[in-house]
Parts: sequence; C-alpha cells; structure tokens
Amino acid sequence: MNSKKYECSAEIRTFLMCWLSFGLLLMENSKWSEIDWGKVEVNVFKLQKRIYRASRSGDVAKVHKLQRLLLRSWNARLLAVRRISQDNQGKNTAGVDGVKSLNPSQRLKLAENLTLTGKGKALRRVYIPKPGKAEKRGLGIPVMEDRARQAVLKLAMEPEWEAKFEPNSYGFRPGRSCHDAGKAIYLSVKQKSKWVLDADISKCFDRINHDVLLRKLNTTPTIARQIRAWLKSGVLDRGDWMPTNEGTPQGGVISPLLANIALHGLEEYIKQWAETWKGGKRDNRWSISIIRYADDFVVLHKDKSVIQQAKTLIEQWLHGLGLELSESKTRICHTLNDTDETKAGFDFLGWNVRQYKVGKNHTGKSTKGELLGFKTIIKPSDKSVKTHYEKIVKDRQTYPL
Repeated sequence: MNSKKYECSAEIRTFLMCWLSFGLLLMENSKWSEIDWGKVEVNVFKLQKRIYRASRSGDVAKVHKLQRLLLRSWNARLLAVRRISQDNQGKNTAGVDGVKSLNPSQRLKLAENLTLTGKGKALRRVYIPKPGKAEKRGLGIPVMEDRARQAVLKLAMEPEWEAKFEPNSYGFRPGRSCHDAGKAIYLSVKQKSKWVLDADISKCFDRINHDVLLRKLNTTPTIARQIRAWLKSGVLDRGDWMPTNEGTPQGGVISPLLANIALHGLEEYIKQWAETWKGGKRDNRWSISIIRYADDFVVLHKDKSVIQQAKTLIEQWLHGLGLELSESKTRICHTLNDTDETKAGFDFLGWNVRQYKVGKNHTGKSTKGELLGFKTIIKPSDKSVKTHYEKIVKDRQTYPL
C-alpha cells in the first residue's frame, strides 16, 4: 500500500516538474514575443549616432567609451541575438557544435550572458556553389555564441567606421547598394568617354594580413583581443582542423566589415597621387574616379597612361595587405572604343557599362552644350542574363505548370 502511495506521489512530482518546466518555457516565450523591438532598435540607433558623431569629430576616447557602453547595453545584446537567430538568412546553418536554431528561452539566456570573452571557437567549413561556375566557395560558419558576439560588436564598430569610410565604397554598408555604385559609374562617364581599370582582388577575404588589419583597427585592447581570437580560431573542414593564419573567413557576421576596414584608404591613396600631377589639385582629384564594391572596383580616367600607372600603384598598396590583383579578372579597356586586346565597355556587379556612338538626334550634350556623339547605357551583363534564364528553366522544371 505504501509502495503504491510512493509510486503515485513520484508520478505526481514528475508531472508537476514537467508542468512547471512547460510553464516556465511559456513564460520565456511570451517574454521574447512581448519585447518592443521598435523601441529596442531606436535605443541602439541613438547610441550608434553618438558613436558616429564622436568618430567624425576625431574624439577617439569618447568613441571607445560609447562602444563599451553599447556592448553592455541590454538593448544591443537583444538586437544582436535577434539578428543572428531570427532575421538572418543563414540562421539555420550550424557551426561546429551542430546547433542550428535557438528557442525564445535560449535566445534570452544568450542575450543575458553575451560578453566579449577574448576567445573564439573553430569555424565549420561549408561549401556553396559560385553563381554560374562549377567551382564552390568555402564559408566559415561560427557557432551561435560567436555569431551573437560578432553581431553586437558590429553594432559598436560599424558607426565608428561609417564616419571614416570613403565616399565611393558601396559594398556591405548600411544604406548603400550595387545600384548606388552603378549610379556613381554613370555620373563619372556620362559626359566623357574614359579608360577603365576593371579590377578584382584575388581571394581577398582569405588572404588579408591579420597584423596589418589589427593595427588598422586602432581599437580597445578588449575588442582587438576578441577579433584576433576569431581570426586565429581555425576551421574544421570535414573533420580536419586547419589553422587560419590569414584572411577573414566569409560566413562570419563581422567579416565584411573587417574586409572594408582593411581596404579603407585605397581611394584616398589614388586621389593623393592625383594631387601630385601638374595643374590644380582639386581638378586632378576629381578627374580620376575609383568606385569599389567590396573586393571589386573600377578606376576611371580619360588617359590610358594614368590608368596603367594607377594599376601599378594599387598593386603596391595591396601588397602591404598581403593581397594582389587577379590576373584573369583584371583588365584595362575603354568605355567607347574597342582596342586590340579588349572590346568596349566592362561588366561590374552584374551590369554591363558601355558607350555607343550615335547620331546628333540621339546624342546627349556636355555641360557646355556641345554634342557628345555617344550614349552611355547600363544594362544587365550577358552573364547575368544567362544566369537568370537558367534559373527560370530550373524553376520551370521543378514546378511545372
């Protein structure tokens, strides 16, 4: 009889514990769903604006103070966790720990414990196909905790660098896109045909020198230590661990920002070189354009010799970062005329930019009212059109009408 009572009471206790756990889970879920995300984003943005203004004014001490404040902010930690576990397209890709997703309770717990530890777990190598190519691109996927730390650190660092970044850098920046880069190119060539250095940096993300990047950051010891830990964390590829002695692996939340920081200064380097030419410094600076989207960029000028010299200078500048131009993807061409080696025009970010000779009834006019004799047209590149057609065919085969 007593044993039956004991068994009954044990079952009741088990039931009550399960019910209590379920109740607590419901409470945590409701807490996450009840967060006023609009207010969270506004509070974080206000602090980011203060960091931006301090960076613009050159007050480094204030920038670092405000960054420490943001990193401790409950709103920033919540927003970072939401972005890596709920908003991000790759949120269901697991790191080396195999964790693909977090429930609301786990998200809150992660936000509560989110601090920079100065450590980083190994990345998991994942291969994805390159658009229109048989080869694949390797990504380094961090674990959830490191993704959240990278997200909150990005919230702190991005406004500092947005205040510094050059005007014609368009890749992986808030409020900018490939369409803005295309517009900048159009404005540069619409009045005059130009020579173009159509350049691509070979394996940019994989070869950036760590020491040069960390010196360029010029940040607090805590942030520098954390970023170094991520850069040196290594990668697990099909069960084999490999060190990461260079590069900022694609797949990390903060990697695009670090790549932009590494390449910051390239535009100003070319502009300062232009100031050494004969003539007015201001006119010389404006005569040459460099428009960059991540590791792809173009340099435009009316003289071919200037473009050839610019190529040499850029190769020297990139060498200091451990980088080099891709021989197969870098070329010099003209926007209007064919040359012995190349056809007129160039492809950039999926678009083809080219000028066509036209009659007086179709041509535009210069700022002085003179007939240009050509028309600048930006249209989808042949490669983009082919990729789009292939996608249509694939979708048609998958979902027949």
